[in-house]
Amino acid sequence: MTRAMQSIFRQSGGALRLVLAVSGAVLAGGVAGARADTVQDWWHDVTLHGQIEGGISANPARPANGNNFGAFIGDHANQAQLDQVTLTVARAVDHSASTYQIGFNIKALYGADARYYEIAGITDRMMNGRYQFIPAEAHLDVHLPWLTRHGLDMQAGILPSPMGIETLDPATRPFYTLAYTTQYSTPFEHAGAMFQWHATERFDVLFGVDTGNQVSFGRGDDNDAAAGYFGLSGNGFADGRLSFTYLGRVGPENAVRALGNRANSAQRFWNDLDITYKINNRLSVTGEFNAMHDEGIRADTYSFVSFLSYTVTPSLTFNYRGEIYRDNTGLIVTSFLDNNAYMRATLGRPADTQSAPPTTYGALTLGLTWHPLLGHGVSLFEIRPEIRFDRSLSNTTPFNDLRNAGRFTFGGDAVLGF
Repeated sequence: MTRAMQSIFRQSGGALRLVLAVSGAVLAGGVAGARADTVQDWWHDVTLHGQIEGGISANPARPANGNNFGAFIGDHANQAQLDQVTLTVARAVDHSASTYQIGFNIKALYGADARYYEIAGITDRMMNGRYQFIPAEAHLDVHLPWLTRHGLDMQAGILPSPMGIETLDPATRPFYTLAYTTQYSTPFEHAGAMFQWHATERFDVLFGVDTGNQVSFGRGDDNDAAAGYFGLSGNGFADGRLSFTYLGRVGPENAVRALGNRANSAQRFWNDLDITYKINNRLSVTGEFNAMHDEGIRADTYSFVSFLSYTVTPSLTFNYRGEIYRDNTGLIVTSFLDNNAYMRATLGRPADTQSAPPTTYGALTLGLTWHPLLGHGVSLFEIRPEIRFDRSLSNTTPFNDLRNAGRFTFGGDAVLGF
C-alpha cells in the first residue's frame, strides 16, 4: 500500500475520517461524472441500524478450565453473555448503476465477540475485559461505471473478510456457534481495499490488498508484508438455483516476534470454495470446501462443511451443519484462555492458550430459527436454539480440558434489530 494509505489508517479513527472527508467532497461539488444529487437527497439515503445479541453455550461436562475448546463464540461454558451490541450508519450504493456512486458503512460493535475480531494497532489495547469494542466496519464504498455494463465496486478502510459462509453478523448466519473452518481457516478483519469487477451478468472477478489478517500498521502489524485476495463468483446457473464463490488468498500471516525475519516471506495460502443450490422455495443446500497451507509454521488444514436450510413456516426455519476438519499438525485449532490471548498470539506475544495434537474433528449442529415479524420499529427478532456434538475422529482427547474425545453442547442466542 502507498504511504498515503498508511497515514490514513494509522490511527483508529482514520477510516472514519476518510469516509467523512470524501463524503464532504461529494456534497461540496461531486465527483466528476457523478450523479447530480443534491445535498438533501444524498443524506436522505443514509440509514441507521442497531442490533443486540446475547447467547449461551451450555456444556454438561463442565470443563475444569471453564472453556469450550475450539470455540470462539460461546467459548465460556455455561455462561450467558452479551455477544454484540452494534450501531451501523451507512449509505448504500447501487452496484448495477450506470453512473458513479459513493457511500460508506460504519459499524461500531461492543461485546464478547469483539475479542476475536480486533485489528491490532487500532483497538486491541483499548480494553482487557470479556466485553470489548471494535469498529467492525469503517469503509468508503465507490461504484465506478468502468469497463463493463455493471462496472467496478470498491470498498476501502476497515473491512470484514469476504471469505467463507459464516460472518460476524448473527443475522446473516444460521447458528450461534461457528464452524472450525470459519474460525481457523478463514480470515476475520482487514485494513485495506477490496474490489468486485462485474465482468458479465453472471460472473464477478474479486481481488483486494490488505495488511494481513487482523493487523494494521507500525506496531499493529505482525510482519512487514502485505497480503491479498483473488477470486471469482458466479450466479444464475441451473435456472437461477446455483451459485458459487471461490476466493484465494496469499501473504505472510506469522509474526516476526515468533519466527524472526522469515515471517516476512513465509506465505500462507488460503483457498475457499462455496457452492449453494436452491432445491425449491423452501429448501437450500450449501457446501464449503477449504484448504490452507502455512509455510512459516509448516501447517496444513483441510475441511468440508455442509449446510442445509428448510423453511418450515414463514417464521420458522430448520438448519443443519455438518463438518469434517483436519488440523494436520495441531498448531491451528487453539483455545485462548484469557480475554486478550487471541490478539497477543496474533502478534507473536506470550499468550495463555490450549491446543490438542494433530486431530481430525467432526461436528454436527442442528438448530431452529424463529423469526416472527413484530413491527413497531423492530426490524429483526430471532430466537435460535441449537444442539451440537463435536468428536475427535483421531485417537485424541481435545475436549473438556483435554479429557474427552467428544463434547455435547446446547444453547443458542436471541437477536433483536431496530
